[in-house]
Amino acid sequence: MQPQKQFKVLLIGETCDDEYVYGDVERISPEAPVPVLKYDRTEIHKGMSANVRANLESFGVFVNHITNKKPIIKRRLVDKGSNQQLMRVDIESEIDSLKPSEVKSAFVHMQYDAVVISDYDKGYLNSHDMKVFCDNFKGPIFIDTKKTELFSYPNVYYKINQREYDNLIVKPNIENLIVTLGEMGVAYMGNIYPTDKVNVFDVVGAGDTFLAALTYAMLKYGDVPTAIVVANKASAIAVQHYGCYTLSDEEAENL
Repeated sequence: MQPQKQFKVLLIGETCDDEYVYGDVERISPEAPVPVLKYDRTEIHKGMSANVRANLESFGVFVNHITNKKPIIKRRLVDKGSNQQLMRVDIESEIDSLKPSEVKSAFVHMQYDAVVISDYDKGYLNSHDMKVFCDNFKGPIFIDTKKTELFSYPNVYYKINQREYDNLIVKPNIENLIVTLGEMGVAYMGNIYPTDKVNVFDVVGAGDTFLAALTYAMLKYGDVPTAIVVANKASAIAVQHYGCYTLSDEEAENL
């Protein structure tokens, strides 16, 4: 049997450290009506576009990842007994914008099957950058973005959630838009693709898992509805775990 081709993907987008500070809540502070968290441990995971990368690699995809150098930290305070998140503290310095020389170098040294853009709209990527990719790369481009004015290209697939869709000022063509609806499934071209009914523990990073699975399945099968079904199943696995979850090699293979 001929071995399956290893897909090569260029991934561009912001990365953060997802910090989970766990402790026990046993009393209310005498200083203010807030819980006191008795510290136990801290767990740190790479999130945002780094989570997309990890899940792409679970599918055996080679990933060239271009991302920010200055740190972004999302620190969550969690009561370990209930797994209830008490607060999130975001620590962000000013993010340097994407350097065109980095992208040029990436394309000079390798040919890609797809480009994936994981855009959290923190200043790393602007709309002009994304249009340049679409003008110069003829393969499929998968974009997860929080920007509100989206453009249309025949080779572009946007993956956004319901809230991001509701906030759009300029919408792309219907064939370019895949909208995740949480437990209701996914909307594409007027159809709803239901997701598996599972116990949801945490939705953090589920969109990243969906994006990675969507990309891989599109490259493998070349069909959007089939890719959505695979991505739905992947994100259903992710939400059953706490924090950013990377699919295991076995889970990815089973999908």
